[in-house]
Amino acid sequence: MRRLMTTAALIAATALSGTARAESLRMSWWGGESRHVATQKALEACGAKHGHKIAAEFTGFDGYLEKLTTQMAGGTEADIIQVNWPWLPLFSRDGTGFVDLKSLSALDLGQWSPEALATTTIGGKINGIPVSTTGRVFFFNTTTFDKIGVAVPKSWDELMAVSPVIKEKLGADAFAFNAVKETAQLLVTLAVVQKTGKDMVDPSINRVAWTPQELAAGIEFYGQLVKTGTVQSIEKEAGEGSVNLFEKPAWADGRIAGSYEWDSTYSKYADPLKDGQKLEPRPMIRFADAVTDGVYRRPSMVFSISRNSKHPEAAAQILNCLLNEPEGIAALGDSRGLPASRIAAEMLAKAGKVDANVKAANDIVIAASGPSVSPFNEHPQVRSNFIDTLEEYGYGMLSADEAAAQIIDGTNDVLKTFD
Repeated sequence: MRRLMTTAALIAATALSGTARAESLRMSWWGGESRHVATQKALEACGAKHGHKIAAEFTGFDGYLEKLTTQMAGGTEADIIQVNWPWLPLFSRDGTGFVDLKSLSALDLGQWSPEALATTTIGGKINGIPVSTTGRVFFFNTTTFDKIGVAVPKSWDELMAVSPVIKEKLGADAFAFNAVKETAQLLVTLAVVQKTGKDMVDPSINRVAWTPQELAAGIEFYGQLVKTGTVQSIEKEAGEGSVNLFEKPAWADGRIAGSYEWDSTYSKYADPLKDGQKLEPRPMIRFADAVTDGVYRRPSMVFSISRNSKHPEAAAQILNCLLNEPEGIAALGDSRGLPASRIAAEMLAKAGKVDANVKAANDIVIAASGPSVSPFNEHPQVRSNFIDTLEEYGYGMLSADEAAAQIIDGTNDVLKTFD
């Protein structure tokens, strides 16, 4: 009888911890101080709940990719790894670079939509779990539009039409919108996607999906924004030192009235505004003949499990606790944005832990239509070629047709290396 009771106790203990033994694990991530504190607190709670010990390895973003690349090459990476979504193809070309999360019983994948999981699936294998879903959204200083007596634009034509009014009322150095570097590139991308319904990369052939004519039209649209004074030219921007938008006095006092930014960065752009001014997220601006909203929506980052981990099920237990269980959810909060896990999002919302403006921006991103975005859009070489070519166009060194050809050729050259 005593032996039976001992066995029953062991079974009960195993059921409570979800594993028959305690394991020593490692987890690596990047972030700022608040994220470091929140994650360590979550690991302590989840480790205590499931009986595992997790060593924390954290740093800032700079240098993280280089360190992870070295570790992956030597098979010395942590068991649980925070990975920037665009890096997945760099480490897992055929989907075998990380553990296929479908193979692990401890992780409740049902808390994510099929669309969310598709963004991290390579070769039929789920290489990482989206921690949060982010996207670009339009932020407008509604105080500026109230001041000039014009409604916040809902179309590109309305945005360009309001530009002379802003300059008349606020000065020649005032602009309806911001568009430089990455933001300019993503506005061109948005224009092409709205007109064609196609992401830049066709995953079925691993080549650029846009024709030169389609991309040239998007570049010409950007040129039109500059010509109408809706956005500042690249040349003038460079002359001012290419200062970050949120550091510009013209943004702080409302003389730049809007921008296209990540939904999770609302506070970064709202906080610098002078007292009395209000920044609001607004639905996607569209062309009259747009076939889609063209939303640029993707995982902000993912958690992956190393294929070299000696304890993948234990790692999955901790991962599930961090993202799906009360102890992990409460500790992490919104330190990585609004959670993509359904149960985590609901728990934080009920607890009043979500900023209303960030939630409104994220709701726009989630509801908007658009094709799946390939991580190759943000491959370092692809992005730098796109931005550099747009600058050449902005300085009059290339025509729109020449710029489109250069972007497509450069992108395809990168994509070929992943065939």
